[in-house]
Amino acid sequence: MNYFPWLTIIVVLPISAGSLLFLFPHRGNKVIRWYTICICLIDLLLTTYAFCYHFELDDPLMQLTENYKWINFFDFYWRFGIDGLSIGPILLTGFITTLATLAAQPVTRESKLFHFLMLAMYSGQIGSFSSRDILLFFIMWEIELIPVYLLLSMWGGKKRLYSATKFILYTAGSSVFLLLGVLGIGLYGSNEPALNLETSANQSYPLALEIIFYIGFLIAFAVKSPIIPLHTWLPDTHGEAHYSTCMLLAGILLKMGAYGLVRINMELLPHAHSIFSPGLMILGAIQIIYAASTSLGQRNLKKRIAYSSVSHMGFIIIGISSISDTGLNGSILQIISHGFIGAALFFLAGTGYDRIRLLYLDEMGGMAILLPKIFTVFSILSMASLALPGMSGFVAELIVFFGIITSQKYLLMTKILITFVTAIGMILTPIYSLSMLRQMFYGYTLFNTPNSSFFDSGPRELFISISILIPVIGIGIYPDFIFSLSVDKVEAILSNFL
Repeated sequence: MNYFPWLTIIVVLPISAGSLLFLFPHRGNKVIRWYTICICLIDLLLTTYAFCYHFELDDPLMQLTENYKWINFFDFYWRFGIDGLSIGPILLTGFITTLATLAAQPVTRESKLFHFLMLAMYSGQIGSFSSRDILLFFIMWEIELIPVYLLLSMWGGKKRLYSATKFILYTAGSSVFLLLGVLGIGLYGSNEPALNLETSANQSYPLALEIIFYIGFLIAFAVKSPIIPLHTWLPDTHGEAHYSTCMLLAGILLKMGAYGLVRINMELLPHAHSIFSPGLMILGAIQIIYAASTSLGQRNLKKRIAYSSVSHMGFIIIGISSISDTGLNGSILQIISHGFIGAALFFLAGTGYDRIRLLYLDEMGGMAILLPKIFTVFSILSMASLALPGMSGFVAELIVFFGIITSQKYLLMTKILITFVTAIGMILTPIYSLSMLRQMFYGYTLFNTPNSSFFDSGPRELFISISILIPVIGIGIYPDFIFSLSVDKVEAILSNFL
């Protein structure tokens, strides 16, 4: 038993250290920036240390648990704990947030607020990945929305207010469903609320009630990890946001929805999940094809990458709804893998935008001659995105395919059909990725401009790209590293279904 409150420190440190930023003297952008990066790094190192020395891999139960009475009046506890499912996303959060803070080019206006919001998001994300109290999960989920709204509406592009409003309407509207589901589960069958996730996991509900809960949670998580038709906030948001915000959105925010689907819909409501999973499977297959073919029609570079990430989230949904060991493991791997790849692509799109101030693909062209380093890294990461063998995306999608085929739940014909449809999606992915590369980097459009004196990516940008590239290739070569974290937990979740 470990009595040191590791998780509380990891969750509270960023936001409390971030609130000290407002005490800094007014000038000195550099100081603020490096302070924020140091806080992120310290938090990441603490997380890694706690997970290396205080976490047993072969134990599917909650570990590093903390349990403090918070509000006496209605049994509300400050409960934290992690297991194999949440350890991957937490490390991903620390990694991507640190890189996104490093990626934020010196912010000129309100830089204290900007960096404080980055740190507040960090706290909210880690909190929602590690909370064991269902109401605490909801609170952390909400803490995370306000910083995104402010980051969008203050540091976005031309239509930033429109997209920020759309974002907050979608996500706050879906949070109402989340809150109703949380209260329903907490208040069911007892006089005082039972908000503990472990006791709720052993609770059984009448089927009709379970279906109602499931629909509520499904709406909330379908907005966050966009499941068609609730995805329309995402391309607008990505099209307008500053690219460090984009990295957090693509790398972590979308993963919170997928995590919620596994953590709450699968663990707490298994009967309803086995009823809904064929529908979800079809939805995921449609989503892969729809988003990939929509991506092909986008002129805006960031929107094209946004639709590609919607398409990749389809694999996660298919893996979750396959109800098989391999499928769920594959979708957890896809969560991690797409977190890296999506963040890296948005970062590179942002660095390209910093150089040439263009976002529309038909105005670009010939960037490869001027910016060879950016071209190289962008090409490698596009290949990772289209699931090139040896990269993490390939392993994840392959294992999701295995999960569909080995699933006990579906008939053979259904499996063949779903596999066929997703395979079409796999063919569409290289089409839009490679046409994006072609329109951006080949040709002569920019090469002929009179003042073509662009500087290639500096050491900071190369460092960020390479440090995202290393885990992508590493997971692609040795995916067992991620599986060793999640495999016992996945078996424990799926034992409810048998």
